[in-house]
Amino acid sequence: MKKLIFTGSAVALATPMLPEGKVNFEAFEKLVEFQIQGGTDALVICGTTGESATLKDDEHLECIARAVKITAGRVPVIAGTGSNYTEHAVDMSKEAKALGADALLLVTPYYNKTSQKGLVASFNTIVDAAGLPAILYNVPSRTGVNIAPKTALELSKNPLICGIKEASGNISQIGQVAALCGDELPLYSGNDDQVVPILSLGGKGVISVVANVAPAAMHRMCQLWFEGKTAESLALQLELMGLCNAMFCDVNPIPVKAALNMMGFAAGPCRLPLVELSEENAALVRRELEKAALL
Repeated sequence: MKKLIFTGSAVALATPMLPEGKVNFEAFEKLVEFQIQGGTDALVICGTTGESATLKDDEHLECIARAVKITAGRVPVIAGTGSNYTEHAVDMSKEAKALGADALLLVTPYYNKTSQKGLVASFNTIVDAAGLPAILYNVPSRTGVNIAPKTALELSKNPLICGIKEASGNISQIGQVAALCGDELPLYSGNDDQVVPILSLGGKGVISVVANVAPAAMHRMCQLWFEGKTAESLALQLELMGLCNAMFCDVNPIPVKAALNMMGFAAGPCRLPLVELSEENAALVRRELEKAALL
């Protein structure tokens, strides 16, 4: 059985920006502390929600360094260091380890893509070079690459590959991964509206966008499940469906950064090519925040 990097709810943390587009590190540190105080079980830094695709390497690494410093060992810090260029992912992963990150989040190669054989070679190369435990990130809607269940099984043989974040949305495939890999590849939901279904398949938690605004609720949903209070966990999942949908009414992280701004966290704008939320969707986000008593 693999050692778990975390159980429960890990936030896929947004990266605040100043109006002129620079990273707002002061606001970033406040978000980190808000998450820890809210009960988040782990921090994922510079993933999709953290706008990793438009962060310069020095900004990326500074976010990891600050998260490690502010967290001070209270919860694991998981650094998003995946890339469509394996050598770059190796370099960033080594840097993340040097900065004190506890683990890595490695997305499948995007745009140039690869075969299933290439996925095995790339992921193994990265984790073996970095020497840190890693969670694989399967999000084919963004990358155009899917980690097939048999590929997941092959990757689970690497002792440093300690989980998979499943954001394919394909519950049948996720069930196949769980059946094939069991405890050798801990399963995490990558979709906030599928947390309880994935927990029911043996999942260990979620890497959550919604946790940016509702860390306590996402933590509690998982905690209730692990305590055997499955009906209460399901009830909370259903209660939060409106908020989950609102956080994905536009391209992530546009809605969640708008929500954080409404809550007074100075998340700022997204970097181009992502643009401001429409008035209609902003009204939807505000309604759901109010319904969840977050405003």
